[in-house]
Amino acid sequence: MIKSMTGFGRSEVAQADRKVTVEIKSVNNRYLDVSMKMPRQFNSMEAQIRAELKKYLQRGKVDIYISYQDLSSTDVAVKYNKAVAAEYVDFLRKMGEDFNLDNDIRVSSLARLPEIFTTEDVSADETELWGLVQSAIDGAAEKLMETRTREGEFLRKDLLSKLDGMDQCVDFISEKAPEIVKSYQDKLHAKVEELLGTFNMDENRILQEVTIYADKICVDEELVRLRSHIQATRLILEEKSADGKPLQMDEGVGRKLDFLAQEMNRESITILSKTDDLEVSNRGIELKTTIEKVREQIQNIE
Repeated sequence: MIKSMTGFGRSEVAQADRKVTVEIKSVNNRYLDVSMKMPRQFNSMEAQIRAELKKYLQRGKVDIYISYQDLSSTDVAVKYNKAVAAEYVDFLRKMGEDFNLDNDIRVSSLARLPEIFTTEDVSADETELWGLVQSAIDGAAEKLMETRTREGEFLRKDLLSKLDGMDQCVDFISEKAPEIVKSYQDKLHAKVEELLGTFNMDENRILQEVTIYADKICVDEELVRLRSHIQATRLILEEKSADGKPLQMDEGVGRKLDFLAQEMNRESITILSKTDDLEVSNRGIELKTTIEKVREQIQNIE
């Protein structure tokens, strides 16, 4: 199936007092390039997250945003540092003795001293937390794939339409080529007759010149290769093999199409360089412009 590399997906998964939200967006890129923004406690899961995304994606610049909410009362714990408190008490007593002061140590005043009480995050069970994250990633990735598939279908239809236009240009150039040679022969014959008359006209020499010209402007090989590339591109887009059977789509479809587009562009440039006929030049320019549009759109196919 033809898939675009542009898409967006979002998913929320909640369990008890915890909720994980995942948003994934992607654009075209030559390789799979994943950027992550997520809470610090998920850093240890980065490799797992990348592996999960690779189940769905082969290419694209992918940004994934993960947010986490824990509304339970067990996410923070208060810690009493008895050893620190004991040191404070010892020093306060010593101060009283050193300066002959009343020892009026109270729990309330001692509790306000630094490091007596501290708070620390209570880590959730990592296996349980990964289950939430994985589920949210899968949900967002599936929605992302829906949008990429939908966009890919639009691209497929538009590219097939452009291939039809390219075929028309190729047909025109193919039909026009013999007429160009015949026209050149007629013009050359008329010019020689005008200059020398029929008496000294060397028909063999004229045919030799026409043959040299025909060989110079011949684009038969380019047209054959161009038709072949257009057909190969059409078969991939229609997911068919050369014998009409369903084509098993594998990874790297976008790369194959891009290669074919490069080859088509090369042939169109050669055709333009060989012709001096205005009509063929115009169709060649139209052909090359369409190929460039096709190649630009192919850049967004996975």
